[in-house]
Amino acid sequence: MRRLIYTFGVSMDGYVNDRDGSINWTDPDDELHQFHNDRYREIEISLHGRRLYELMAEYWPHVPEDAPPIQREFAALWTEKPKVVFSRTLTEVHWNSRLVSENAVEEVRRLKAEGDGVMEVGGAGIAASLMPHGLIDEYQLFVSPVVLGGGTPMFPSLDKRIQARLAETKHFDHVVMLRYVTD
Repeated sequence: MRRLIYTFGVSMDGYVNDRDGSINWTDPDDELHQFHNDRYREIEISLHGRRLYELMAEYWPHVPEDAPPIQREFAALWTEKPKVVFSRTLTEVHWNSRLVSENAVEEVRRLKAEGDGVMEVGGAGIAASLMPHGLIDEYQLFVSPVVLGGGTPMFPSLDKRIQARLAETKHFDHVVMLRYVTD
């Protein structure tokens, strides 16, 4: 069965973006960017919510030729990677993406059962819809040294606790990765 990883940059107070929706405080240095590039290569399918897809689609397919090589590398990885985009409002998606407009939980269950590799979910909204159903196997938090005081929380309110164990920590110059796996 495929494993599903929820990966996101997060502020010290638990937000994935600020009150204006900006993630400009998560700008990775070269070491962290390379780590993300290498990690992204190992992922079979990337699951996106609408907002994250639109943010990524606005930038990565259009990276200028004079952008740093590490950014051009990720741009190629992102545009080529199979993606499933969950949205009730989008009518089309591009760059090796497939649109799903209904029943995200059932679609993710089906995708997990189809293989034995790794998928990632990006987008706090779509991840929040999957958490109560126990579909996320691993959480990778890239904690930045900033307190935003508001924005979109990485984790929703839940009726039931999710138990996890710390599997790995990794220190970068300005970010700490915490990797938790569920039992």
